[in-house]
Amino acid sequence: MDIREESLKKHYEWNGKIEVISRCEVNDRHDLSLAYTPGVAEACLVISKDVDKSYELTRRNNLVAVITDGTAILGLGDIGPEAGMPVMEGKCALFKTFADVDAFPICIKSKDVDELVRTIYLISGSFGGINLEDIGAPRCFEVEKKLKEICDIPIFHDDQHGTAIVVAAALLNALRVVKKNIGEIKVVINGAGSAGIAIGKHLLNMGVRNLTMVDRFGIICKGMPDLNSAHAEIAEVTNLDHKMGNLADAMKGADVFIGVSAPNIVSEEMVKSMASDAIVFPMANPTPEIMPDKAKAAGARVVGTGRSDFPNQINNVLAFPGIFRGALDCRATCINEEMKVATSYALASLISDEDLNEENIIAPALDKRVAQVVAEAVIKAAKETGVARI
Repeated sequence: MDIREESLKKHYEWNGKIEVISRCEVNDRHDLSLAYTPGVAEACLVISKDVDKSYELTRRNNLVAVITDGTAILGLGDIGPEAGMPVMEGKCALFKTFADVDAFPICIKSKDVDELVRTIYLISGSFGGINLEDIGAPRCFEVEKKLKEICDIPIFHDDQHGTAIVVAAALLNALRVVKKNIGEIKVVINGAGSAGIAIGKHLLNMGVRNLTMVDRFGIICKGMPDLNSAHAEIAEVTNLDHKMGNLADAMKGADVFIGVSAPNIVSEEMVKSMASDAIVFPMANPTPEIMPDKAKAAGARVVGTGRSDFPNQINNVLAFPGIFRGALDCRATCINEEMKVATSYALASLISDEDLNEENIIAPALDKRVAQVVAEAVIKAAKETGVARI
């Protein structure tokens, strides 16, 4: 059987990928009195006088909510919140496995931005952080923005920022291979959804100056009619020479192509039109924008995809467990841009000069060093920017 058939079989066997395990024993009446009534009232009273004590007297200090509305599940689209539950459970399992963070899946039956925001805010007091997942664009931008304004715990949309952080880390090391400067390269991103726009913004924060965004209708340019709010915002800081045209036009002379779009839309001719020692990250899953062997044959020097069966897998699991580990450990109020940049550099640092080559630019997903290195970088950046509470 193929991997999908085997996975479905295992899901029937697992009957859910996570479970709740009690941290206290309840074996006799005394245990019951300590864990529950009447003893538990003392913890309640302490928290009622100082809500920050909830981090010391409950599991809130290590608990993250993984939340979706089911509108952008993997590459399957709007399949509903219940159908998104296997992905949310999987995310929770990764949190625990890679960073010992307890995470709980919550699937909300609403596509209304204000209703989503209100629901998440109302339950936020139970958690130390919120990981938004698989919420469709452009609604995801609004949900995250509004939650950041009203919540005092980290709000992180992994499809946006997790992807951006790992792409940037891979790019930093790819640039080391081809000996190019991040401030001098020409970057093209195809797919201006939640991931593409987040990648673009993050790369600008990392020092990229020449960036062009492309979507289904072509190159995004300031002043174009009918741009949605997210496209209009990114158009203000990209494509500064106001180039018009399609993806093929955008890729001519580019040093870097990043794809978060659709399968098989990049031809060998497009890659050939790029600058020498081109870097190509076709990350559409399961079928990339161009297969690695074709990109290499067309002249790409470094190729990375989202798949584990090719070298240089660009995988979000390298980012989100360690980011939340660090944010929880310093009780950060948010995950800011400085923390994201620090994470990209921390991930890049895991590949030494001796190990760096065209097919080894990013640590593998199962590298046990990752979460701790990321967490330490996040804590340092949080403290330096004043968002750490401990």
